[in-house]
Parts: sequence; C-alpha cells; structure tokens
Amino acid sequence: MTTDWRRALETQREEKDQYFGEHPRSPLPDGERESFDGLEYYPVDGDYRFELPLEEYDDPERVTVGTSTDGEREYLRWGQFRFTVDGEDVSLQAYKADPDDDRLWVPFRDATSGDETYGAGRYLDLEADRHRTDDGTWILDFNEAYNPTCAYSDRYECPLPPTENWLEVAIEAGEKAY
Repeated sequence: MTTDWRRALETQREEKDQYFGEHPRSPLPDGERESFDGLEYYPVDGDYRFELPLEEYDDPERVTVGTSTDGEREYLRWGQFRFTVDGEDVSLQAYKADPDDDRLWVPFRDATSGDETYGAGRYLDLEADRHRTDDGTWILDFNEAYNPTCAYSDRYECPLPPTENWLEVAIEAGEKAY
C-alpha cells in the first residue's frame, strides 16, 4: 500500500483546519475561531480503508431522512457496501440526492458516536473521480469520516444517518468529536 493516500489525507486535514480557523464561511461560530487550534482525528489507519464493490439496487428506493432540526430530506438508497470490521460483518447503505450525481453519500453512526465522536454520526462523501478505482470498485476510507456542520453550530441543519446505517462496531478512524 502506497503512502500517497496518507499524504493526501494529511494535506486535506491541514487545509480543513486552516479553513475552519480563518475563513469567514467557517462553520465555527466567530467567537471560537480565534482560539481554534485544529480538529482532532484518530491516527490514520489502513485497516479502515476498503476497496469494495457497490451492490447497486435495480430500482433505488426514495427514503426520507430526518435532520438535526426536525426537518426531512429525500435521498435515493442507491446501493450497499458489505465489509468486515474487527471480525464483524457489516453493511452500509449509500445514498444519492440526485440519480445523475457521480457522488455517493454514506452517513453512519458507530460504537464511538456520542463518546469519542459526534453523537449524531459522521459522513463519508465518495466522489467518482477520487474514490472509484479503474475496475469500478469504490474506496470507502473511514479515515476521511467527518462531522456534519451541525456538530460545530446549531445554525446548520444536517441530515441524520438513517438507523439502517447505525453500526454496532467501533470505527476508530476519521474526525473525532469537536
């Protein structure tokens, strides 16, 4: 396994910290930016990086997802990833907001949620140009798991991971609680 993805991930984290601390559109409240010294992450771990086929559904179902402000959003349940974490077989649903999107949204909660990580769960965004291999499999890298904007300020409305994406195993990778 090359370290290129590791370097890219570290660069992405540094850029995010700079954006959160300095940019006027940062999700952090104005009063917190001055003392902000970076987000906390689990150490990068190749055991939480998977190359997987997406089991796409023939007829993606529309699902309604609740939000952090008691609202609702609609998504298409596009397919399923199956993999093993710490000896446990698990699966996660992947969603699309629009059938023509090249990206997948994979929200999840796990055994760290509410303790070491944001209680409502975290997200993975899979972009076809960055997360799809030449043979068509997807790179599901939990080192890239991040908190939704509502983890930083209640002025945001965030979709919540559906219960079908609540894992009983711990995913000790990615962004920790703010």
